[in-house]
Amino acid sequence: MTMKRSFVLLALALCQTMLCACASVPRIPFTNADQMAAVPTDARNIRFWADSPENVLQNAARRAVVQKGQPFTYLALSGGGGGGAYGAGVLNGWTASGTRPEFTVVSGVSVGAMIAPFAFLGPGYDERLKQIYTSGEAQNLIEHTSPLGALFGSGLIGSRRMRDLVERYVDDEMLREIAREDRKGRRLLVVTTDLDAQRAVIWDMGAIAASGGPQGFKLFRDVIAASASVPVVFEPQLIDVVANDRRFQEMHVDGAVTAPIFILPDTVLLGGKSIAARGGRQNLYVIVNARLDAGFQVVPNKTDAIAARSFGVMVRVDTDAVLAQTYKVVTRDGLGFNLSYIGKDMAESGGTGFETGAMRRLFAYGYAKASAGSFWENKPPQVETARVTAQKTAER
Repeated sequence: MTMKRSFVLLALALCQTMLCACASVPRIPFTNADQMAAVPTDARNIRFWADSPENVLQNAARRAVVQKGQPFTYLALSGGGGGGAYGAGVLNGWTASGTRPEFTVVSGVSVGAMIAPFAFLGPGYDERLKQIYTSGEAQNLIEHTSPLGALFGSGLIGSRRMRDLVERYVDDEMLREIAREDRKGRRLLVVTTDLDAQRAVIWDMGAIAASGGPQGFKLFRDVIAASASVPVVFEPQLIDVVANDRRFQEMHVDGAVTAPIFILPDTVLLGGKSIAARGGRQNLYVIVNARLDAGFQVVPNKTDAIAARSFGVMVRVDTDAVLAQTYKVVTRDGLGFNLSYIGKDMAESGGTGFETGAMRRLFAYGYAKASAGSFWENKPPQVETARVTAQKTAER
C-alpha cells in the first residue's frame, strides 16, 4: 500500500470518527410497539395515521359539523417551500375579490401547514400572512447555513430558526381563536412525516388548540414547524410523546415527504355520510404552491439550492399523481373541483426560492390572479392534456 493511499484511508477513518463523535445528541431508543402506543404528552385523540383504512379513519377523525343547506368548503394547501408566497398572495387576492368563503375544513402540508392557520381564521389574518412572505424574515431562515450542520448534525439549518418564525406569527390569541372555531365544528388539519415509522401523520390542530395551556400550545407550534421542515435543509422537529410508561421523542419532518397534498375522504369528514347525500353546495379548493410543469433553471452548485430543487422535483411528480386521483374521487362524489397553481407565465426564480425578491414577486402574482377572480381551473392540467391527446387520436 502506498503512503498516499494510507494517508487517504486514515483521513477517511478520521472523518468517520468525527461524524460519529460530532453528530446530534443520541435519542432515547424505543420499539415499534412503543411507537404504535405513543401519544403526545398530556394530549390524546389529536392525531392518526394518514394511511389507515377508511373505517379506522372514521373512528379516529372528528367529523366536521355543517348545518343543513349550508355550503361545505374544503381548502387543501400543498407544499412548495418559498412558493408559499403564491398561496399567501392568492388568499389575500381572494379576499379582495369579495368571493372568498369561510372554509369548513382546511388542511396543510409543508409550507401549506404554515399558511393553514391563517387561512382557517379568515381575512383578518391576511396581513400577518403577507408579512411572513414579503418582509424578508423567511429569507433569514436560509441565510448563514452551515454545511457542518448537514455533516455533523441533522440539517443545514437548526430547528430553532423555524420554531422561532412560527412562534413570532402564531401567538396565543391566534390559538384561542382556532379553538373557538373548532368548537363550531370547523376542522384544521396538518400533516407531518414520522421518520421513525415512515408514515404520514394527520394532526387535528383544532383539538390541540382546544386542549389549551402551555403544553398544548407548544405542541401546536411543534407540529407546524415539523411539517415545514424540509429534510437535510432544516433539522427535524423532535416531538415529546409517552407510551408504556416511557417518555421519548419522535422525529417529524416535512409532511410533503409522504403527502404533497392531503384531502380526507368526505365520508370520514361527515361521519360516514357522503357529501352528495347531505345536499347543499360543496366545493374543494386546492392551492398548489408550486409549478406543475417541469420548468427549467440552472441550479446553483450549492447544497441548499440542490436540496431545494431535488425536493421540489419529488414533490411536483407526487403532486401530479395526487391531483389526478383526487379529481377522479371528488368529482365522482359530487364536489366541485377548483385548482390554482403557479403557471408557466411565472418565471423560475433560481436559487432556493426563499429569496425575498422572489417571494414578493410570487405574492404579487398570486394576488393579481385571485383578485381578478379567474384563478381556478376545474381539472388538473394533466387530465386536460390526456383528454386533448385522446381526442386528437380519435380524430385521426
